[in-house]
Amino acid sequence: MARASEEPAGEPEAAIPPASRPSLWRNRDYMAWWTGETLSMFGTSMSSLAFPLLVLFTTGSATGAGVIAGARQVGTLTTTLWGGALADRVSRKLLLVSGPLVEAAVMAVVAFDARGPRPSIALLAGAGALAGIVGGLYTGAVRPAMRRIVPLELFAARTAQEQGRDMAAELVANPVAAILFTVARWIPFAGDAVSFLFSALGAAAIRTPLGPEPVDRPQARGSITSDMREGFRFLLAQPFLRYMLIWGALVNMVGNVLGLLFIALMRYRGGGPRMIGLAGSVMLVMGVAGALLTAQVIKRLPLRPVFVGIGWVFMLGLVACAVVPQVWGATAVLSLTMLLIVPLNAITSSYSARLIPDALTGRINSAMSFGSQSLVWLGYTAFGWLADRFGPPTAMLCAAAFVFPLALAPHVVRSLDILRTPVDQVREFSLPAQAGPAEDGPRPADRSAEIDTTA
Repeated sequence: MARASEEPAGEPEAAIPPASRPSLWRNRDYMAWWTGETLSMFGTSMSSLAFPLLVLFTTGSATGAGVIAGARQVGTLTTTLWGGALADRVSRKLLLVSGPLVEAAVMAVVAFDARGPRPSIALLAGAGALAGIVGGLYTGAVRPAMRRIVPLELFAARTAQEQGRDMAAELVANPVAAILFTVARWIPFAGDAVSFLFSALGAAAIRTPLGPEPVDRPQARGSITSDMREGFRFLLAQPFLRYMLIWGALVNMVGNVLGLLFIALMRYRGGGPRMIGLAGSVMLVMGVAGALLTAQVIKRLPLRPVFVGIGWVFMLGLVACAVVPQVWGATAVLSLTMLLIVPLNAITSSYSARLIPDALTGRINSAMSFGSQSLVWLGYTAFGWLADRFGPPTAMLCAAAFVFPLALAPHVVRSLDILRTPVDQVREFSLPAQAGPAEDGPRPADRSAEIDTTA
């Protein structure tokens, strides 16, 4: 497994033969997992569009659609911390294989319910919560597993590639889901159930041991709750990670509900399922373009100003989307936002991957995931209610008002100063004395980062 400190100092990239350079496409284990996830993401993208369509076009309630989406988020929150702690204690491969199998069964139940004349909001919310519970455990194992099969220097490329993959899957899945939904409402959900089987197969094909190692198993450590507390303590001690925790919670409260608000806005302005699917695909084309540009953005642009600028574009995009009366005008505005979201996520995840010690990666990443998703359920419920009560344009304006202080904050805080350092010169934080081998020696855990000045 590659680590930042193991990279040769001063070796020019041109001196490395192209065939010898690390590549995601030549990484057999990664591509096995990636292929299964791609097929699964196609199915999930279909059901993600079909859920709000099912509720909005049978009950007309944006609140109901928000409750279902929020239930999944609540389910995810209940197990996100446990998933990360378990990933540092039990077989990560078991978590990666068994999780999708359970979610396949859940989506099969949803497909059966969707065959009726009026879907059960309670059943759909319960299914969403159960899927979220399983998804929290699965997600907790993904990043530590990726640390075993993907070199750290490829994490930025990996993030961009996966976001591009997800958006490309949505790009194809949105119009397909819209068409299938008009044929029979249950088909997109059945397709998602089948797609989860491919995710399980892809994880099962990984040959590299994903850990954790026997020395890190429960007999060598305290309780699982102490592991979760340790992850939070370490995270909160680092200014950059602490800022990302708070910023992620507030931004995701709006960002995750944006798809629901967009669908409600399109319906409010007369769009049908097929038009909504096509408009979503146009936005996703821009998201894929953002993925293709990510490597150049990280390599050539100062990342702190990029981070700040994208925050303002996001806020102004919400305002413009609310006031532009045409369906395609709103689509064009949000397409620009999608172009920038991928580089933003790649920047934050690349720095986090470099900074978090491998021995704590499951716990800390799950703590960050828990924090960043902690308010998403509230966003779905609150903005869904605002859309029902005052109309989708007003809900969009409220979302923009919520984002305004988040766009302003980077101008007055110093926690993002680490973004001034090129990502390949950032080294991981020191392990606390009780979390690593004795020979590592305890070093201060409250330093903002260690900078590799030899590279």
